[in-house]
Amino acid sequence: VQLIIAEVEPSSEIVNDDNDILFYDHYDDPPVTKDRICSKIAGRCGLDIPNCLAHCRAFYPQKVLTKPLNSSTLLPFATSFIFSVAPIKKVLPGHGFAFIFTPSRGVNGTTSAQYTGLFNYTNEGNPNNHVLGVEFDIVQNQEEFNDINDNHVGVDINSLRSLSSHDAGFWGGKDDNEFKVLKIKSGENYQVWIEFIHSRLNVTMARAGQRRPRVPLISINVNLSGVLMDETYVGFCAATGRLIDSTKILAWSFSNTNFSIGDALVTDNLPSFVPRKGWFSGAKAIAVGVTSVVCLLIIGCGCVVFFILYRRNKAAEETEEWELEYWPHRINFEEIHAATRGFSEENVVVVGGNKSVYKGVLQGFEVAVKRITQEREGMQEFLAEVSSLGRLKHKNLVGLIGWCKKEKGNLILVYDFMNNGSLDKWIFECEDGKMLTWKERIQVLKNVSTGIQYLHEGWEVKVLHRDIKATNVLLDKDMNARLGDFGLALMHEHHGQVASTTKVLGTLGYIAPEVIRTGRASTMSDVFGFGILVLEVICGRRPIEEDKPGLIEWVESQMVLGQLHNAVDERLKAKGGYPIEEAERLLHLGLLCSNSDPSVRPIMRQVVKMLEGEM
Repeated sequence: VQLIIAEVEPSSEIVNDDNDILFYDHYDDPPVTKDRICSKIAGRCGLDIPNCLAHCRAFYPQKVLTKPLNSSTLLPFATSFIFSVAPIKKVLPGHGFAFIFTPSRGVNGTTSAQYTGLFNYTNEGNPNNHVLGVEFDIVQNQEEFNDINDNHVGVDINSLRSLSSHDAGFWGGKDDNEFKVLKIKSGENYQVWIEFIHSRLNVTMARAGQRRPRVPLISINVNLSGVLMDETYVGFCAATGRLIDSTKILAWSFSNTNFSIGDALVTDNLPSFVPRKGWFSGAKAIAVGVTSVVCLLIIGCGCVVFFILYRRNKAAEETEEWELEYWPHRINFEEIHAATRGFSEENVVVVGGNKSVYKGVLQGFEVAVKRITQEREGMQEFLAEVSSLGRLKHKNLVGLIGWCKKEKGNLILVYDFMNNGSLDKWIFECEDGKMLTWKERIQVLKNVSTGIQYLHEGWEVKVLHRDIKATNVLLDKDMNARLGDFGLALMHEHHGQVASTTKVLGTLGYIAPEVIRTGRASTMSDVFGFGILVLEVICGRRPIEEDKPGLIEWVESQMVLGQLHNAVDERLKAKGGYPIEEAERLLHLGLLCSNSDPSVRPIMRQVVKMLEGEM
């Protein structure tokens, strides 16, 4: 077996603390910027032993995290690699290879031949393996593993009996309904994309250099929480038996945050491992010559047409030089256009102000696509903030997937889609039967508070949201709350100056008094916004309503009268009631957070402890 992972030149190595891996081969020197994470793979593995049982593994040298610290939620990941499986002359090819997550880099407990260097006869199917693999199999073993054929891709969990498998190939054609087979063992270079997010695993493949297919080859829901260890190795394994092949990994990327990192892999000038065939002669040579001339004429005409269309579209989508710095999260406009069915009115979710939000399906995942009209002045700064915020990953924040700038002054942002919409629709604008219960409301506040604490303390820089309110809290399919809409967010160093702005931005009723006076935002102004959120969630009232006193003043008046429990949403009595003591404690917390004096307000770490009953 020959499993070769080419190393990058030392000059092109960059290493950081994130689970980001991106390496290139020797065949073409890639551009390297501060955002392109490059690293060598541990060890070169090259064995070529005819008629011998052999297996080989190659991994990234350090273990990668699969879960955030002190969390049971699995991190998403995106990986892409380019491979070639070439036959050996006069020998039948086998057995392919697999991309794997495994707790051990060693070969103990693994064997060659049909077990692909992944398992052996005794541990095959053992749930204690803690192995996730995506196999590229070129030998059919129906008796042991129920293989569908001798040219398939399969998702394996602790066993080579695939959870899901499909003929190797891709979906293409006008409506993505034409399946085209790719022969794994042909020696051709193929690119693979594997992504996992929100329990959905997608596997896609195509010829290296071709545009990524829109429809995944395999797309399944899978629970990996009991499969992957908190830290695990990631890499490749391959094996031969009496059947022999040569497997080469030419380029590889892996990230927990950047789902477009695979686009950075170099696909030009790669070596070819397709077995050479003899020259044509006689009548075949003439036929080939005539066919070649015709093909050249067709290609020439096509180039002329392409050039005309390219010149026509260049003006519409001109890339400005400063944009290149923020490449990791840029998405092709055509992909977004297709995902929303041409920004169809049927896909509109929200319309208001300077933005419209569409529901779409991008690379097999449901997404929310927001179109924003942004003033040209400050576009670069705004995009810098957006691109940086795309690196924020927390279970209680709405994830930014990417951005696109089709025309000057217009931005498109792509987010995770939240199936159950915004919080206000479950408190203010719903029938009593769909209204959130007391328990659900408390869980929402806990979710949002931990999200804000992460913004303030859990990242490399301090992030101020500046627009915390019910409409910016979104609920996913499991009714977990996530804080979204970072359109007004600011970042500054943890020990730097408090962020300031020349404009008072935010939503009336949620803006802290000191921000109105000074124009300076801080973590304490975010705490104020959260305090208002607590009051409106518990009271079922907006902070400002026509012909009614302000929410803070009204709750304070009830407290003065000794009737604070009367401020709780009356509709909750029909939803199973609520503990009066806990309700009053939370109303006190809301008033404390929304105190007019920022020095009196607690920090978010204290707020989280108060909600958990630890203070």
